[in-house]
Amino acid sequence: MKSKITPSEDTLLKQVKKGTFRNQYLIYNRKSTDEPNNQKNSITYQKKENKRFSKRSQLPIAPISLGGFCTDGVISERHSGFKESNDVLFTKEGFVQYKIERPKFQKMLQMLNKGYFKGLVCLSWDRISRNKGDDAILRKLMRKGVDVRFTYATYDNTSSGALHMDIDGMFSAHHSRVTSEKVSLATRNLRQQGICTYRAPLGYLNQGSMDSKPFDPDRAPHIKELFMKYAYEGYSLNDLARFSAEVGLQSQPMRRRRTEEELLLEEEQMVDIPKICRPLTPNHVRRILKNPFYVGKIKTVEGDYVDSISHKALIDPTTFNKVQELLKKRQTSIHYTNKIPYPFRGMIRCGDCHRVYTPYQKKGIVYYRARCNADCNNEFKNFNLDFIETETEKVLNKINFNKEEVAKFQAYAETDIALLEERRHRELNTLESKKKRIRKELAYLNSNKLSLLQSGVYELKDFMEEHERLNHKLEELNNQEHISDTAMRDLMRDVVKLSELIKNVTEYYDFANHTEKEKVLRTLFTELYISDERVNYKVIKGLECLETYLNAVCEQNAVSSELLLDSPKRVTVCEPKAWIVALINQKYDIQVLISSLEQLLGKS
Repeated sequence: MKSKITPSEDTLLKQVKKGTFRNQYLIYNRKSTDEPNNQKNSITYQKKENKRFSKRSQLPIAPISLGGFCTDGVISERHSGFKESNDVLFTKEGFVQYKIERPKFQKMLQMLNKGYFKGLVCLSWDRISRNKGDDAILRKLMRKGVDVRFTYATYDNTSSGALHMDIDGMFSAHHSRVTSEKVSLATRNLRQQGICTYRAPLGYLNQGSMDSKPFDPDRAPHIKELFMKYAYEGYSLNDLARFSAEVGLQSQPMRRRRTEEELLLEEEQMVDIPKICRPLTPNHVRRILKNPFYVGKIKTVEGDYVDSISHKALIDPTTFNKVQELLKKRQTSIHYTNKIPYPFRGMIRCGDCHRVYTPYQKKGIVYYRARCNADCNNEFKNFNLDFIETETEKVLNKINFNKEEVAKFQAYAETDIALLEERRHRELNTLESKKKRIRKELAYLNSNKLSLLQSGVYELKDFMEEHERLNHKLEELNNQEHISDTAMRDLMRDVVKLSELIKNVTEYYDFANHTEKEKVLRTLFTELYISDERVNYKVIKGLECLETYLNAVCEQNAVSSELLLDSPKRVTVCEPKAWIVALINQKYDIQVLISSLEQLLGKS
């Protein structure tokens, strides 16, 4: 990105090219990124010393100021002089080209090569170059007549002066190589010992110490919850990203990268960039779930993982390994970015190997094809859009109550629920007794903490664990009590209403276009599975209650979705009382789904 040139700078550039300043000098200062704490080589120090030397030696400094290059003839750059590009280009004319990493240094050399200035002033050889590539260009310019002066050194125009220059250049490069080797060796040894030399990920605190990476009290519980929800509650990466937004889990505060224009600014023009936290994306969540740091591991320089002594594990190995298996199972490859908006993209998968069916168009017809694993038993690799819409319509017809089922369901609500509520009232009394006993134990611990610790009854760690255990038990009892207070009759009416809405959606589905049908299916299902010309499905949260009830036959404990679809007759409904308890836990999801369906039908 080129810096913007003002009209006055444009006029100044024309004067430079005319040779107005050909008898004057530039000052070059460089602050190495490898030496952040070396104040002797700071930009301010170099400016002062170089200006003093120029005045003492009566060297006129060009009075020019160009944005992104120099101010009053002084060029200041913050860049490593050791790093250089390895890419080399040979032209047919015999020229050898390679990239100079320092932008201001490159522009200065171009101007000196064209004779716009007489020379330059620099503090010492290691400020202007620390690699042989830049050395070679400087020496060619010096042989061409460019006057390069050094504040801290004088090189005679003799063989001894040339040797002196060679030695300084050699030691400059050697110093950078030694520094690089020491840093690399120290990093390798510390990592091998299990010391974290890099920034700890989200969920841990970075306090400036490699030896201690403690838990972040605000973010660590949420990170742990991400793993648990993905491993045991069926959450997807998108679900976890939305959950992170709901609980306020964001990335660690970071500054954005400086633009090329900002990197070229002078020190007094630099603006401090504030640190900001950003929302977590699904890809960010994936990186969190795949990071072995959370099980107490450190990545070595060679890419292996060793046990850490800088931090403790946040996630147990069993949960972490389960998450890795699920990530590998659900992994999909993206081969292109501009996706054509075909319906049901990414929603249909192989029922055997779970590979996604990719949509494509041929002769105006949309088809779906899956590239399954070599050991996949599903032979139904290809089908068109009409097949999926016809089969999914059959699915919709099966996931709502008929009149007999509604009557039986309502009768159950009037009789057995009353008995269940009476039993729940007895359970409430038992819960209250348990809560009273736990509160009494907590009060005793809080009031006698000092004496219990001094007498040796509890170690501090044991005391905290006991306190946490009692609080956790109390929270569990409160949750059970909250479930008991649910109005079950209202909940049963919501289920009947959900069934009626699905029946209305089924009628709407018959006359909908492809886009509207996709919206219906994405409202009700998270994924569709194709196996041997049959459609199986995974319902969205809130719809499991209806599917579970319809699948509960009298002679069996449960029937899978596949059996439900294969059966030519309606599944006989029984009355499993245990199903009510599971239904209560889905109250919120049922109401959200009802709202979504009402909105869908309202728009239609």
